Amino acid sequence: MKSATLKFYKERLLRVLIYIQQQLDEPLTLKILAAQAHLSPYHFHRIFTGMIGESLHLHIRRLRLERSAMRLKYSQKPVIQIALEAGYETHEAFSRTFRNVFHSSPSQFRKQNRSIQIYSRSGIHYHPNHLLKNFKTQPKRKGIQMKVNLKTIQPLLVAFIRHTGPYSECGKAWDRLLTLLGKEGLIDSKTQFIGLCHDDPEITPPDKIRYDACVTVDKHFKPEGEIGVQTISGGNYAVLTHFGSYSKLNESYKKLIGTWIPRSGRELRSAPCFEIYLNSPENTEPEDLITDIYAPLT
Repeated sequence: MKSATLKFYKERLLRVLIYIQQQLDEPLTLKILAAQAHLSPYHFHRIFTGMIGESLHLHIRRLRLERSAMRLKYSQKPVIQIALEAGYETHEAFSRTFRNVFHSSPSQFRKQNRSIQIYSRSGIHYHPNHLLKNFKTQPKRKGIQMKVNLKTIQPLLVAFIRHTGPYSECGKAWDRLLTLLGKEGLIDSKTQFIGLCHDDPEITPPDKIRYDACVTVDKHFKPEGEIGVQTISGGNYAVLTHFGSYSKLNESYKKLIGTWIPRSGRELRSAPCFEIYLNSPENTEPEDLITDIYAPLT
């Protein structure tokens, strides 16, 4: 496939993937999604399957089922409510499909996964040296801080490159994103560097995990090729600042989502967690790295 043609299809498929993840509760017919890509339904389905590696139907079903698993793991919602939210008309149909994928019933899965361990990543962040000047200098802090702040934020418009695969390998996406945007002069002192974490690696197969390396942009930014644009939803968030190596981020996630949220009286909203990186691993010792973790709340 010629590079110009490949670029054309990547732009359209990325638009569809973002639409799917933001509209999982809505009907996602072939006709609707093909229209998002500005392609005929006949051609769109073949292109989607060939480039994504799974059919459109299986992709949507997998995302809904994995979201159900996360809700079983992190919420107190009844199983039947989670089943209905995933598009299943009966508890039996949901349980049968769930067991085929996760090899346990929804109730057993919930019981087995109350000990929360999520987003364990190591060495995933990378920022090219020529962009280091754009990170603000942050004060050094030692040890794990467990102060959780409640914040209400406005939506964030971001340019991003999607990484599909283990979190530990997403550095390549950062490399490409910052190099391409840096050449265009689109990285400055006001730019925020954000990691959007869509999947729980204990639920999603490693080769299907989705991570978006993101930087904030203004409304005039135009997506091109593998660089897309999306909006990180505004609203209420619980925010915990993680001090130290990225390899220990999972410890802070466990404290925030596994300990603080169940005791706070709040519930997680159906949106991905994200991380804002406040300094760079290229000029900062691992123990002095600072990352704000945002967990979306209802």
